Amino acid sequence: MDGFVAELKKIPPVTRFLCISLISVTGPVLMQLVSPYKVLYHQSFVFGERGFEVWRLWSSFFLGSGGLGFIFEMIMLYRTGNELESGPYLRKSSDLAFQLVVACGAIIVTSIPLSSTVFFRPLLLSLVYLSSQLAPPGAQTSLYGLISIPVKYFPFALLGMDLLNGGPRAAALALPGAVIGHLWWWGIFGSGAGGRGGPLAEYGRAPRWLARWFGESGGSGANAESIRATGSGVHVVPPRARAEENAQTTHGYRWGSGQRLGRD
Repeated sequence: MDGFVAELKKIPPVTRFLCISLISVTGPVLMQLVSPYKVLYHQSFVFGERGFEVWRLWSSFFLGSGGLGFIFEMIMLYRTGNELESGPYLRKSSDLAFQLVVACGAIIVTSIPLSSTVFFRPLLLSLVYLSSQLAPPGAQTSLYGLISIPVKYFPFALLGMDLLNGGPRAAALALPGAVIGHLWWWGIFGSGAGGRGGPLAEYGRAPRWLARWFGESGGSGANAESIRATGSGVHVVPPRARAEENAQTTHGYRWGSGQRLGRD
């Protein structure tokens, strides 16, 4: 048990919270221990007309799919969160947490016209979009081990999969995540990795109390300079390009048969 806890503590704090939350909400629902209607978002249940069930603001973001879909979602959430927290948000987990809360609020607002009750898919898509836009030019990833595509198109490939699997309604429910992800990337990091950050970079810094709670000094937030310094973002290199970049540390999506990326 002590070994498990030690391994768990090695996961960056925000990523650890996201993964534990996904298991804590989706697991009991899949095992039919909790009714899904107890965790869905509904304005009248959250803001007092029929109750004050504020936990729905959290639980509605972590109700995932069932079966193999849940496994893929868990792996993707872990990989994406870990890439961000060990890259552009290295030693800035408080900034990521603060910006994530803002992004979640924006997802709820932009989903109002769709009457959404579950926000996990747009949350995941926003993180994937941000991570993909921070990838170096030419980086590629594997889509379910079937085809290789440029990383920056990966979020749109996920939208296409939602369209194929669940129809236009499913794709529309996930779309706010791509919109918020784009605004997140543009507002915090700017239009290019060579810039000094986006127009909202100063507002994306966590409050000092939150930085202290994470045990951080609370200096400058995540920006393009930190990406360049740490070599962060999603780095996925095709096999034929690996030999040319053997001195460069790479990161990327390695879930499913995507493990073959980077092997000759």
